[in-house]
Amino acid sequence: MTSITQSEVDSFFQLFNIGRVLKKIGAYKTRGIPAVDVFQKLFELAFSHITLFMTLKMNENNSAAKDTFYRFINSCHVNWMRFTSLLASSIVNEKLVNLTDEKRVNVFIVDDTPYERNRSKNVELLSRVYDHSKGTFIRGFRLLTLGWSDGNTFVPVNSCHLTSADAKNRFQEARDVDKRTCGYRQRQLAQGTAPVAMMEMIRMALASGLLASYVLFDSWFSTPSNIAALKKEKLNVVAIVKKTSKVHYRYEGKMLDVTDIYKRNRKRRGRSRYLLSVQAEISGGEDDLWIPVRLVFVRNRNRRKDYLVLVSTDLSLSEEEIIRIYGKRWSIEVFFKVCKSTLRLTKECRSLSYDAMAAWTAIVFTRYMMLALLSRMYSDDRTVGELFYCVCEELADITWLESYCLLIEAFTKYVSKKLLLTEEQMKTMFEGFIAIFPELLNKS
Repeated sequence: MTSITQSEVDSFFQLFNIGRVLKKIGAYKTRGIPAVDVFQKLFELAFSHITLFMTLKMNENNSAAKDTFYRFINSCHVNWMRFTSLLASSIVNEKLVNLTDEKRVNVFIVDDTPYERNRSKNVELLSRVYDHSKGTFIRGFRLLTLGWSDGNTFVPVNSCHLTSADAKNRFQEARDVDKRTCGYRQRQLAQGTAPVAMMEMIRMALASGLLASYVLFDSWFSTPSNIAALKKEKLNVVAIVKKTSKVHYRYEGKMLDVTDIYKRNRKRRGRSRYLLSVQAEISGGEDDLWIPVRLVFVRNRNRRKDYLVLVSTDLSLSEEEIIRIYGKRWSIEVFFKVCKSTLRLTKECRSLSYDAMAAWTAIVFTRYMMLALLSRMYSDDRTVGELFYCVCEELADITWLESYCLLIEAFTKYVSKKLLLTEEQMKTMFEGFIAIFPELLNKS
């Protein structure tokens, strides 16, 4: 690492007291090398472009041996989901929320991405999962991720490596661990369904102190049961829905799917941002519980004759605002790209342990948090703090007349050199120039 990067890493660890956060989640040692030093060493690997093996080989006098790092990431007593949630809460509440207006819309974003381990055979809970981007099955996991965004900065909150719920699609089962540990609960969560894991991740984020006005996700999660579960947590939803005949909405007293609703209404003409907007209701899972929603039909940019359907549980939002808020979901796609291409999300850790994969994902998320915070600090002048206000005050002290005098002085020096005039000639010329000024300027 360069000295600048090293100082930035040290400052980040001190500012958010990473050692204290690690102690809260059970990652601490009674003797030997502190856990925060082990974590920081693993954290810095991506920036030094050296593997852990080569780092230990080059620093043979290092007091930390290979087993120290392996025991750290393989521990089933560390709750890495809570670690990233607590750290994200500190970054958001201490550094980001204060920089934005209270009226700004902050959102939770939920999405998943393939976590490939195609060359592996004995990885714990390794399963056969479908990669929607490639249209093929792969060996690995679905990395379900929850993030927070204010529209400018994306902060990863927590994640879960989902395996197949069907045991027939799993190549390896979970190893026996103490049922009282965090590792056991994370394994049980990984073998469940994505909606259950999503709700657990959101509850953990709320318990850590993170707040958001809306939850954004794509059509894979926008089922009536998920929307109803989020409403119970007092969270509104802005999502895209599937055009399927299996999901019905109560519209004008009839149960219809979105395609039938679209056919029954007249569309907006011209270059409007949306084609149709209607109010409907979805079932909340109980007989007498119906949740009012707004359906907004938007043109598909990729297919002119096709359309997309957005749903919002906040009826006070306008159609343009619903479209704008949903556009913030794209930041999680950028996050996945950066983590896989730059921060070595799927390639740096080749461990067979489920705990190690969870630990390494938390390390990668922490790297992204630091980079996102630095990017915000360098792009937003208000984060300069006191220096920013000092500069503003210094600029305000320079009056118009002072600046004008500086220009006149520079002009006289230039003219005296070009025309080779004496000091008396320059004085006479300058007095004549001042004499033709308006009376207001002469008095000032």
